[in-house]
Amino acid sequence: MILSLDLKDFKNFRDETLVLGPFTVIVGANASGKSNIRDAFRFLHGVGRGYALADIIGGRYGAGGQVEWAQIRGKPDEIVRFGSDSFNLGVRLRIRMRAGARLRVPRDVRYRIRVKPDEAGEFKVTGERLRVGGDSVFDSHPGDGDPVRKQDDDTHLLLRMAKSGAQKRYGHRIAVRPNQPALTQIAEHRAVLRDHKLAARTVADVLGNMRFLDLSPSRMCEPAFPGQNVLGDGGEHLPTVLKEICADEARRKALIDWTRELTPMDVRAIEFPTDPTTGRVQLALRETNDRLVSAYAASDGTLRFLAMLAALLGTNPASFYFFEEVDNGIHPARLRLLVDLLETQTGKGATQVVTTSHSPELLSIISEDTFESTSVVCRRPETDDAVVRAVSALPNAADLRGSQGLGRLHATGWMEDAILFLDDEGDGDLDG
Repeated sequence: MILSLDLKDFKNFRDETLVLGPFTVIVGANASGKSNIRDAFRFLHGVGRGYALADIIGGRYGAGGQVEWAQIRGKPDEIVRFGSDSFNLGVRLRIRMRAGARLRVPRDVRYRIRVKPDEAGEFKVTGERLRVGGDSVFDSHPGDGDPVRKQDDDTHLLLRMAKSGAQKRYGHRIAVRPNQPALTQIAEHRAVLRDHKLAARTVADVLGNMRFLDLSPSRMCEPAFPGQNVLGDGGEHLPTVLKEICADEARRKALIDWTRELTPMDVRAIEFPTDPTTGRVQLALRETNDRLVSAYAASDGTLRFLAMLAALLGTNPASFYFFEEVDNGIHPARLRLLVDLLETQTGKGATQVVTTSHSPELLSIISEDTFESTSVVCRRPETDDAVVRAVSALPNAADLRGSQGLGRLHATGWMEDAILFLDDEGDGDLDG
């Protein structure tokens, strides 16, 4: 699980940390920086997928010009905070790491990367490190006295690998290409120990197993070819993903039960008729009165519910989902059930969800655990800089939540006012 995200000079964040839980809610006004947090996660996702910086930032295209990876929003020179020459992103994770060849134990992992554009406008990695359980795996800027710290190779980023065995003072020094994060390069080096390669690969796998769903009703209702069992970011392949879920009786029952709860339809079965001409699988909902409703006739809210169920109940869910405004298109009367679904599934420990929201209703019904993982993004007046604060850390937030409701505090702008008041008072914890 990702425990925190550090943002330094990334877009409009000077030096901020977002603390995450199993289900994390991020609130804030329009243009405050919530979507920039999504971009930071997407950048790290690109790192985990082994992409070069040019692809992560500028987009990646496959055969026939198909978009394989959408670029990070904004122009390249807008990714670095105005007035800065580079940006840093870091994550703290709690993941199961193999110790030796057999034992798997949860470990505290910290990964950080610094990226800087050169004079030609091309981005290069200028700093990177990985630590597991407090011990360094690799570091581009180790302690004073280590010659690697000088970075005296103009064409490569130098890394100091952790010392081991007969190595008396330093571990191996390796050189990696600066146009791609080192995390996915060190496996190429014979001198790197197997355990260090495994640690880097494990972290890359976690970062690469993120999903950013931007669900489109027109895509969700489209038939899908058999065998497409991964939900697309826009909701593509929904019929075949749901069909695979229904192949397991326990999952099928859970899917139908949740569908009944989340929608006004009295669904007794989900059916998947096949188009005899194209062979594509379609989606239809069978109600108890035997009425068959095709995906094309289902409401946008129903399709969104089904897609979220497909993501969370699927046979191979991602470890991390980011939704922008997960409550979009959801009737307030059904919102409690959606929150219940998200809190139930993330509470099992295998999947983590982060969402932005403008909904006071959503904040009014979240659990105590989700309250502790709710943050507000606020833009300082007369500046582009944004700050991130845990709502539970704001003065009297817990008491006011009980007496007035978190939704009302959000709707009245109290959270932002509290942050700016503390800022004006010079509270030392605000930038910590």
